[in-house]
Amino acid sequence: MSQIILVTGASSGFGLMTARELAQAGHTVYASMRETTGRNAARVSEIAQWSQEQSVDLRTVELDVQSDASVAAAIEHILKDANGLDVIVHNAGHMVFGPAEAFTPEQMIQQYDVNVLGAQRVNRATLPYLRKKGKGLLVWVGSSSTRGGTPPFLAPYFAAKAAMDALAVSYSTELARWGIESTIMVPGAFTKGTNHFAHSGKPADADVAAEYENGPYAGVTEQALKGLTSLEPLDADPVEVAREIVNVVNLPFGKRPFRVHVDPSQDGAEVVNAVADRMRREMYFAIGLQDLLSPKISGQQ
Repeated sequence: MSQIILVTGASSGFGLMTARELAQAGHTVYASMRETTGRNAARVSEIAQWSQEQSVDLRTVELDVQSDASVAAAIEHILKDANGLDVIVHNAGHMVFGPAEAFTPEQMIQQYDVNVLGAQRVNRATLPYLRKKGKGLLVWVGSSSTRGGTPPFLAPYFAAKAAMDALAVSYSTELARWGIESTIMVPGAFTKGTNHFAHSGKPADADVAAEYENGPYAGVTEQALKGLTSLEPLDADPVEVAREIVNVVNLPFGKRPFRVHVDPSQDGAEVVNAVADRMRREMYFAIGLQDLLSPKISGQQ
């Protein structure tokens, strides 16, 4: 059944891939991004042309996850334009690369603002509608780095993604009785096809960064990136993340998995998450709130 879906951070990478795959699966999809009349104007035109050529319903909408006003305006537009909303794909994020000490507190705040608070802003704008409707789906695009291998020089990004994962886990049970499902997608370190590393931010404190790069950590950057690439199978395709999101969206309500791993490199996150998620379930049974582990289906008492 066709659904109305918002994908945040859809100007490139997983977001754009996901928006296209969902549209081709027959859904009405809003690919959100910043500066639709500025630096992303060409992308907006490209998406409109692709949508027409493919005979699918992929639309764009201006949405900056770092702005309450922008988020509110985007959601208001979608609700009026499509007369509803069913699924939110929390994909917006940004990666930085460099020694943790060399990032200023302001840079760390920005990482949390994009990767964590951005999702919170979108939730606060959309959940009143979804709760009133009594049905919905949140898909959180996380990272295997939250519990898998953690190569050096990615600390701010890893910390923000771990915070996002913790937020997603808590939201899942707090929304269950409202009939809202949650699925956490866990992509591995795709080094090709997403531009994550190519477009990653750098530390603001160049002097501290240089002490690492010219001192005992000389060559670590190159070795880390080369090592990550070597772990990735040659046929690893980041579009598989988008296809898994489509699979989740297309499943019947109440049957969607809590967590889905797409990690060709197998960095261990799936093993650790299995233990963590099992302990979470056991805790909810122990405190008598096991009903929160599954979304309430309309009509259930």
